[in-house]
This record gives sequence, structure tokens and C-alpha cells, in this order.
Amino acid sequence: MFIRELYVMNYKNFGEASLTFSKKVNCFIGNNGVGKTNLLDAVYYLSFCKSYFNNPDAQNIRHSEDFFVLQGKYELDTDKEEIHCSFRNGQKKKIRRNKKEYERFSDHIGLLPLVMISPADSVLIQGGSEERRRFMDSVISQYDRTYLDWLVRYNRVLQQRNILLKQYAGQGTVDPDIFAIWDEQLLQLGEKIHAKRGQFLNELLPVFQKYYSLISGGNEVVSLEYGSQLNDQKFDVLLRDSFLKDRIVQFTTTGIHKDDLELKLGDYPIKRLGSQGQNKTYLIALKFAQFDFIRSLNSIKPILLLDDIFDKLDSGRVEEIVKLVADDHFGQIFITDTNREHLDGILKEAGGDDFKIFMVDKGVVSLILEKL
Repeated sequence: MFIRELYVMNYKNFGEASLTFSKKVNCFIGNNGVGKTNLLDAVYYLSFCKSYFNNPDAQNIRHSEDFFVLQGKYELDTDKEEIHCSFRNGQKKKIRRNKKEYERFSDHIGLLPLVMISPADSVLIQGGSEERRRFMDSVISQYDRTYLDWLVRYNRVLQQRNILLKQYAGQGTVDPDIFAIWDEQLLQLGEKIHAKRGQFLNELLPVFQKYYSLISGGNEVVSLEYGSQLNDQKFDVLLRDSFLKDRIVQFTTTGIHKDDLELKLGDYPIKRLGSQGQNKTYLIALKFAQFDFIRSLNSIKPILLLDDIFDKLDSGRVEEIVKLVADDHFGQIFITDTNREHLDGILKEAGGDDFKIFMVDKGVVSLILEKL
């Protein structure tokens, strides 16, 4: 699977751009702040119906404009897909597949699998548990639409239960039958989500450790641990025992919405002792493992977006990443960098038989070299 053509209008700092890509390696070079990352984000948007950086859609519109348009033409084996995304201030976002509009954006997730590696991924290490839950959910949702449905329903039920807790705040009695209705739904959905997350991490861990060892030279030990209240206690018991506390604080304090993913270097959280290079290696290995996991389930090579991944890495780690990326194991790849040194290394390792290099300067994209 690969994206053949991309059309961008009024997206971030781009007025209008129309690009045709190599099905193997596409490189964007240019100074910082000229829009290289925005092009990768446009490709990401076409897969997930949103920006990688969780910006509200209004913030993705080019300054002084009131709408943006993204369009991608893809080839999936013998099939062709055309995805059209548009948003105008004050109106509902529209996503069309082959000119037919989606009723639910969630129906699109998984059609065009994609993995992005970006400096913004540091939030997985430095941020709160909600960032790491979002990572787990985004990966699982790409191959399991039922899981995404469970997640959407769970969050709706959780919201209703929290509304009830606020309504009953300060009252001496509550109606247990009302809470029983919502709790039963929360239990059924929460236990399924918990089981799926645990299965996912068990399968992801050895692949992640393999990639980290390859990139780092095998001198460091890493692990992922699933932190969940449901690991050691039944969900119904947790809800029952926390009900008084929930009434006091007026929200649900137990459940899979409190889960976390513990990222460890040795026996300690990498957040506590990881260097910049170790942190970046950790995140790259995690995303490469995500790529392998998705590919193994649906036999489709996800599109791989690599945004400024060589910064803060020593030459040995850069060399190993170049070897990995250049291998035929991966499919279509997009890479950004401020110079051609790393890109030329990747193209040389890959044999240089199918690539395009674009120059990006202040929202203008120019093709400067290609070999097909």
C-alpha cells in the first residue's frame, strides 16, 4: 500500500501544493520551521481524520483563510482509493472515501495503516498516563474496529456515570438501580478493553526489545509493563469499594480509564534516568515495533513517517537506524531532515532504485531529485 498523490490547500503554512510520490522513499529537506513536518501531518490526517498533534481543526487552517482541503490517492494491491478531507470554520468536518461521505469517522480508521515517529513522541515518556493510553488505543484501533467501538461506548458510559455522581452530590441517598445500569455496561466494556490491551502489550514487548537492542548495540535492557487497577482486582469489586469515594469526589476513580503503560530502562522508569539519546532510541524502537505489529495482523505494510528522527542520536545508533529503514521490510517511507547527509545514507543503503527528494521552503515544495 502507498500514497501516490497528495493535494493540500490551506493546510497549516501551505497555500496549495500537489505532489506525486515514490512508492518507496520520499525525502523532504529544508530548514527548521519551513513546513516539512506539516506535509507529514497532512498524510497522517488522511489516515486518522485528525492531526498527529491533536490540534483542533480550526488551528490547522492557514492564516487568513477559513477552510482547508486534503486529498490523497492511494494504491492498495489492485485497488485504488481516493480520500478527501475538508473543514471550514463553523461547519462540520467532511471525510469522503471514493466520493462517498463517511457517517462515522471511526469507520475510516484502519483502512490506511500508518506509523509516525516525531519529536512530539517525547510526551509518551514525559507526559501523563493519558498519553500512553492514547498510544495503546491508537495502535489497537488500527487493526480492531470492534475495540474502537468498545472504547467509544466505554467513554460515553463513563461520562454518564460521572454526570450522575455530580447530580447526587450532597444528597443523603442515591438510587442504586440507576448506577447498576451504568455499572454493568462499564464492567462489560472495561473488562474487554483491559484484556485486549494486555494481549497487545504481551505481543508487542519482544518486538520492541528486539528493535531497541539492534539500535543500541544490545548494551541496555528495556521493558514495557501494563499498569492497571484491573490486574489485581475484579472490576465489579473495584467499583463497589470505591463508590463512596466516587460520590465524594464526583467522578469515577477506578477503571481502565486510569490505566498506564510503564516504560522502563533496566529496573527504573526511563523518565527518571534516560538520556536524550536513550529516550529517542526507546521511542523509535517502540514505533518500529508498532509497525511490525500492525503489519503482522493484516499483511499490509503501513506507511512510515519519520520526522527529524536522527537528532540527539550518536553515530552508531544513526547507522543502525539507517540500515533498518533501508531494508525491504518497510514499505513507503517519508523522511524529513535539515540536510541530505542522513538521507543520502538511507538512499545508498536502499540501493537508490526508487526515491524522490523534495526541497521545502516557507510552504513551497519543489522536487529536486528523483529516481524511479
